[in-house]
Amino acid sequence: MPMHHHIQHSHIQHSTTIMSTSHQTQGLQQLLLAEKRAAEKVAEARKRKVKRIKQAREEAAAEIEAYRWHREQQFIDYEERYLGRSEDVALQIEKDTEIHLNEIEDKVAKYGDAVINELLDLVFDITPEVHPNFFIMKFFNKM
Repeated sequence: MPMHHHIQHSHIQHSTTIMSTSHQTQGLQQLLLAEKRAAEKVAEARKRKVKRIKQAREEAAAEIEAYRWHREQQFIDYEERYLGRSEDVALQIEKDTEIHLNEIEDKVAKYGDAVINELLDLVFDITPEVHPNFFIMKFFNKM
């Protein structure tokens, strides 16, 4: 083989190797770029997912609050319909209490002296009696 031909063949191989290495580097860069884009898309998808979850929680909290308010209104309506307003109920309790206290005061004024005298009579009416156990104890001591 002529030397010239060998140099030319060697040069072609070297050029092919350089081109192959260049092609591999370019392919590697494209792969890295694709991985970077994929990672960015995954990150964006995660952000969207977190945002959707946060929005769903906020919507659920709003629904819960609306339901709670609705149920409280139903309770207030029920209470007013069947029990009266809380202010009215409190006033009625105060009136009833005042009426009962007046009745008690009237009864004390009317019957107080008689009750006290009867209690004093019971306290001061001393009738000496022997306790029934006295005879039993006396009987057993004689044995």
